[in-house]
Formats: sequence, C-alpha cells, structure tokens
Amino acid sequence: MCSRYILLEKHYRAMLQRLGIASPPAFASRYNIAPNTLIPAVREDERNGPPSVDFLRWGLVPAWSKTSDGPPLINARADSVATKPSFREAVRSRRCVVPATGFYEWHTVGRTKKPHLFKRSDEEPFGLAGLWETWRGPDDKTLETCAFITTDPNEIMRPIHIRMPVMLSADQCRTWLKPGPLAPDELATLLAPPPDETVSAIAVSQHMSNVRNDDPGCIAPAEVDEQGPQLSLGI
Repeated sequence: MCSRYILLEKHYRAMLQRLGIASPPAFASRYNIAPNTLIPAVREDERNGPPSVDFLRWGLVPAWSKTSDGPPLINARADSVATKPSFREAVRSRRCVVPATGFYEWHTVGRTKKPHLFKRSDEEPFGLAGLWETWRGPDDKTLETCAFITTDPNEIMRPIHIRMPVMLSADQCRTWLKPGPLAPDELATLLAPPPDETVSAIAVSQHMSNVRNDDPGCIAPAEVDEQGPQLSLGI
C-alpha cells in the first residue's frame, strides 16, 4: 500500500505544465504527506476544457456511503478496481492524477520498520494514478476525496513490499485523464508495474516515520546503524 508520499514545489509545477495547466494554485513543498490531508489532484474538466487542479482529501468516501467517518480508503487494488463497488464507477468516469516526487514504504526487519524512498531514476516527477469521489451528507455537506491505485511490485519494490502505487509518466497521465471508460487492455497497461530501470530506492532516516515531521530531514539518507541488512534493490 501507499500511505506517505513527497511532492516538491518544482515537481508540482513541472508536472502540471506538462499536463497543460499554466497557472496552478500555489503549493509549498511537502516532504511527508499522509492520508486525511488535502492534496493537489488533476481532474479532467467536465466541459471538455483543460484539466484543472483541485485539493481533495486523501481517503476516498464512496458516494453511497451513509457516513464520512468510516476508515478512509486510501488505496484501491488494480486487480479489483473495476469490479469493487467502492471504486468501479470512479474508475469509469472519475479518474485523477496526483503529482508526486516520490513515495515511502517500510521494510520490516524484526520489530523495526525501516523507511525507504522510491522515486524515478531520472529524478523527474510522475503521477500517482487516482480516483475521486464526491460525497454528500444529509446536512448538504459536500466532501471530495480520492484514493491511489496500487499494483504488483516491480523488482525494485519486491524486497520491501507486496504492493506499490501506480506510477504514470506525463503521457500516461494524459491517457488516464481521458473522459469516459478506458478499454480493458488500455486499463491493464496503465496499471502495470513500472519498468525496473525507471525506479530507484534509498533507505531514509527514521525521522520521516513520525507523521508530524514534514521537512527535508525526511529524505535524508539513513545512518549506517539505521539501514540494517543491505537489500538487493537493483539500484
């Protein structure tokens, strides 16, 4: 699963420019973004205009849910997203892209969880494939939320975790944002694990494991005594 990620301001602007958004809302670099917070997401304009950026709460609430207080659905599995009631309508017509610099995952060693930062090998931004939903409460309260789609791990992720978020290039983001349903083969291609050579990983400081920390210290390389056994990550 994916429960923390990083987005630098320069990558936010670079990705949005590639998606045709010239004047995005202001955004300051975030180093430790967690669920239940507002995050920038790109959505296709329903009137066939250029894509727009909106801040959605990370943790999807299905439109049919009776309450917004249940456990947040932060991830959707690629292999069931088209059939699971919580996501099947959203994957047909409410897809979004969340710009990202990288994401974190933890490797469990005994009783210790050691954080790693995953990003593109070329240091370019990418898009997290997402779904969004609008929930309306009985008091006319409106809540817009989103979830990330996860897929099988590639060989870089496999030593760390059994799932990884879908990482989209700018071209793939444009396809993901097309209005209407995607063909099954197109959907399968977009939701496949990224090629091994396009992803890098590094062990980072335990500083980022504390959700209250949101600063450059989160991406500092782990000290030798924090790294534990060396893993073969293909990097």
